[in-house]
Amino acid sequence: MMKTPSGLLSAFFLFILLLSACTDQQATSAPTLVPSPTLALPTATPTPEPLRALPVSPVNGLPQGSDGYPWWNDTVFYEIFVRSFYDSDGDGIGDFNGIIEKLDYLNDGDPQTTTDLGITGIWLMPIFPSPSYHGYDVTDYYAVNPDYGTLDDFKRLLDEAHRRGIRIIIDYVLNHTSSQHPWFREALDPASPKRDWYIWSETDPGGVGPWGQKIWYPSPNGQGYYYAVFWDQMPDINQANPEVVAEFEKITTFWLDEVGVDGFRLDGARYLVEEGGELADTAANHQWFKDFRKLYKGLNPQAFTVGEIWTSNFAVTAYVKNSDELDTAFDFDLASAILKSVNERKAQYVRDAMKFNVKLFLGGRAAATFITNHDQPRVINQVVGVPAVDKARLAATLLMVAPGVPFVYYGEEIGMSGKKPDEFIRTPMQWSAEKYAGFTSGTPWEAVNKDYTKVNVAAQMDDPDSLLSLYRRLIYLRNQHAALRVGDFIVVESQNPQLLAFLRISAEETLLVLVNLSKDPLSDYSLSLASGPLSGTYQAVTLEGVSAPPLTSQADGGFAAYVPLAELPANGVVILQLQPSR
Repeated sequence: MMKTPSGLLSAFFLFILLLSACTDQQATSAPTLVPSPTLALPTATPTPEPLRALPVSPVNGLPQGSDGYPWWNDTVFYEIFVRSFYDSDGDGIGDFNGIIEKLDYLNDGDPQTTTDLGITGIWLMPIFPSPSYHGYDVTDYYAVNPDYGTLDDFKRLLDEAHRRGIRIIIDYVLNHTSSQHPWFREALDPASPKRDWYIWSETDPGGVGPWGQKIWYPSPNGQGYYYAVFWDQMPDINQANPEVVAEFEKITTFWLDEVGVDGFRLDGARYLVEEGGELADTAANHQWFKDFRKLYKGLNPQAFTVGEIWTSNFAVTAYVKNSDELDTAFDFDLASAILKSVNERKAQYVRDAMKFNVKLFLGGRAAATFITNHDQPRVINQVVGVPAVDKARLAATLLMVAPGVPFVYYGEEIGMSGKKPDEFIRTPMQWSAEKYAGFTSGTPWEAVNKDYTKVNVAAQMDDPDSLLSLYRRLIYLRNQHAALRVGDFIVVESQNPQLLAFLRISAEETLLVLVNLSKDPLSDYSLSLASGPLSGTYQAVTLEGVSAPPLTSQADGGFAAYVPLAELPANGVVILQLQPSR
């Protein structure tokens, strides 16, 4: 059993509210909670029902979802770059068997334990054969990268993950192939049937791409120019060609039906089908995804998609708002807002982003939330101030209490560092202070970070004050409370620019979440809600059984001038459960 820090008011504070019987004794004024040196996470929560008790999918026997929502709204995903996660055979390259060896670190299959991270989903960066280290230029869509193992190894990984309650989605690169793919090599010949599988021009059309880059390149054999929006070694596939679409229908069927993956992360999703001078988010692009949805949902109604649509949420939401294209899409605006709020210690940025998130992403449930990923500097490199880990803690907290489907990039849970170039953002996982960070017994494909002797899993595993322990507590909290997974989100006014306050309301419970972004304890605040769904009087009970003052709603369902605690901890979150008085 993990313990929270004995000095809870110092670096970070976490109150967890359980569903429990109302206390008989009511507080008459806002108390200052005195931290207990043994405040512990519960070994079990009687209600709401654990995820394992939910109806299960006939496909893999895993839970389908709470409160009528899909399984992914109950899921915390973990993004893994296979090459950098764990090397099982000493060749310096991470592999499928290495992930299997580390699955218990991610989730040991027992929802009552708190020594694992508690994630229930994995996103694997590209696993297809590729000439590049990153894998985003594919040479064969029906195979796995031999550096990572065999297809049988991958299937065993799926089985072992499913046995622990973890689903796996894979990166699906639909916009382009490698220039070394057999399709493209055939397409170099103007007379080849594969010519129209790519986009060609007899002359150089010129022009630039969405970020000012070159997009037309001369064919290696001098026969025309081909279109490549990302890189000359990644020629764009012609997804307007029915033959290409039919081939990708076969590929999709292979991975869902024959292999058994649980879904796809769709790379560069806004660039698949161009129209005229439009390169992104075209009407034809949206139609492509509508047709694609019919395919994958027809193969498996529980199959999941998340799109990388790296632009303003006003354009992103078009892919999810009618529930006829993608299940979710990454919320880049919220990621930026989280970092801006923790850096400036101002709640307005993340508060406004969450409010838009709810409006644009079907109550927030269609938003795939994250802080950073494999294309961005790591959190510890984007926060300012000393110690940086305090702000990394706040960022993690905001991610886990926000509406949406959270994704955690491997290593963020221990505070790994990394900034451009991309290889330095994708360095080997730091497991221990042993040679090469315990990643490999050989020579790693990329040098490990120099701070690995201090920043590693082993050093943080049993430290209740560590960033890793915080991530475990937050994910455990989310897993045990439906309101944090699927609950409605309602902003509460706090009259303090450093305090973020909101309600999360599910069918079973109502939580009041308070996040103090200040480095100091906060006492100057008062909570109010102009109108809302509340009715009657509520008790607020902490894990330690201490009652805050009762909250009495007004006729409009809101409340005014509520101060549950005299002082909120620095760099901290307080979560109060509002229990209706009987």
